[in-house]
Order: sequence, then C-alpha cells, then structure tokens
Amino acid sequence: MTIVSVYVLILVGGVVRASGSGMGCPDWPKCFGSWVPPTSVDQLPVNYKEVFGEKLKGEVIFNPVKTWIEYVNRLVGVLIGFFIFITFVISFIAFRKSDKLIVGLSFLSFLLVGFEGWLGAKVVSSELHPGMITIHMLVSIVIVLLLIYVVFRSFSVDSRHQHFSHSRPVNFLLVIGVFLMIAQIVFGTQLREGVDLAQKLLGDENRDSWIGTLGGKIFYHAFLSALILLVTLIFNRKLGRLFNEKGIRNWGLGLVIVVSVSILTGALMGIFGIPPVFQPVHLLLSVLILGIQFVLYMMLNPGLVYWGLNEGKK
Repeated sequence: MTIVSVYVLILVGGVVRASGSGMGCPDWPKCFGSWVPPTSVDQLPVNYKEVFGEKLKGEVIFNPVKTWIEYVNRLVGVLIGFFIFITFVISFIAFRKSDKLIVGLSFLSFLLVGFEGWLGAKVVSSELHPGMITIHMLVSIVIVLLLIYVVFRSFSVDSRHQHFSHSRPVNFLLVIGVFLMIAQIVFGTQLREGVDLAQKLLGDENRDSWIGTLGGKIFYHAFLSALILLVTLIFNRKLGRLFNEKGIRNWGLGLVIVVSVSILTGALMGIFGIPPVFQPVHLLLSVLILGIQFVLYMMLNPGLVYWGLNEGKK
C-alpha cells in the first residue's frame, strides 16, 4: 500500500508539472497564507500579487484549479509520510530482533520523506528551479526502491527462497536495462527542462510548437527508448527459456508490457504536441519500469538481497 501511494504521488507530481501548477501555491507549507487554499480571488487580499510576488521575486497569478492541484499534491505527500511512518513502526515491532536492516531502511525512508517535503519547499521558494525539480523527483525514486527492497526482504524472514544458479545469462541483460533506464530518466529531465523553457517562451496556446524547440534531443530520447525495448525483449526471451517459475516469468512479461506502453505514450506526445494527459503517465511508467527491473534483480539474486540473514531464515 505504501509503495503504491508513493507511485500515486509521482503521478500527482507529474500532473502538477503538466498542468503548470507548480506555483499554484506561492508559499509553503500554507497556500496563499492559509491552511485551506482559497477557491476564489475574492478570498484574497487586494494586494496579494505584491505580497507573494515580493516574497518570490516574481509575479503571482491566482488560478483556483492550479492552486488546488498543487495543494492536493502536498496533501498526498503528507499522507504518504504517515504511511511510511506506520511502515517503520510495524517493521520495528516485527523485525527489530530478526533483521535490523529492515528497520534501519524503513527509518531511512521516513527521513527521506521529510527531506522530500523540505525539497518541496525549496522548489517553491526557487520558483521551480529545474535543478531542484530534478532532485525532488530523484529522491522520490530512491524512496520507492528502498520501500520495494524492505517489502521484498521482509518476506525472507518467514520463508525459504530459492537460489538460482542459472541466472547469470539474464543478469547481464537486466543490469544493462537498468543502466539504460537510469540514463533515460536522467536524459528525460533534460528534455523536461527544455519543455519548461518552451512553455515559458511560447505559452500554453502554442503547445504544438514545443517539440520543435527540443532539436535532436527528442530523437536521442526515442533511440534510447528503442534500445531499452530491444534489451527488454531479449531479456524476457532468455528469462522464459531458463525459468519455469511462473512468478518470475510474469514479472518479465509485465516489464515488456510497461516498457511498450511507455514508448507508446512518448510517441503520442510527439505526434500530438505533448498533450498534458500523457506527461504524468509517461513519467509514472518510467519509474514503474525501474521498479519492476529492481524486483526482477532481487528475484534473480536472492543471495545478495538477503545478505546478513541467518541461513535458516532465507
């Protein structure tokens, strides 16, 4: 549940970016000076532009839709903070004696959520500085991977996990896929910065022209996507030949499907001029691919994942 909620937060964050709602609330943690954001400009002081604009060294324009999109993003972030704290408490109760690493990583995840909230404040105060936005996203990915590891490792305490001696042929392909995906996400942040600049210069009404400002970057992004799909298909084929375990094979098939859908959403954005509905979905699928790759790596390398546990509990 906690892992799903973090993915939901990534999706909501993508909606914030796609809708241009990053400055929907010009202050933090409150929104226009209130814990409950206004729904109408009449609820704001007459000089609200001067008050908040001076604070941020920029112009503030109230838009109730964007304000509430950003505010919901913050509420989801707070809710996830509670979920991860509960996860830490449960892990402490259940594993404080049997597996201290689970407890430690659960606590680290909780600390990172607090750090993520602080970064959110810095994103607002920096008026959506691209570098701050990128760090904000990367920390959320780290939180997801930590939680996946904690959940995966926790099942090892009460069950015996098989060690696969024939996983080496597919491990190499999987590792290549992971590095390609990380490179794609990092490169995608560069594209996003270019899109942000195009949005600022051309405006939302000229969204169809944004792609043209990205130059050759968009083709490199597409080439990398095709390479990721190729490696994933080869990996999945070898996985099917070497393993009869239904669980592993299903995860491999799921990886192929998610990679394919991600490429489809990217292609649709290129064809239709980056429609807002596809931007958050494309981002979510990218992080989901990395998560599935991480799960497959743990399934293929249980000896590394369950390091430090007693042999009888593996």
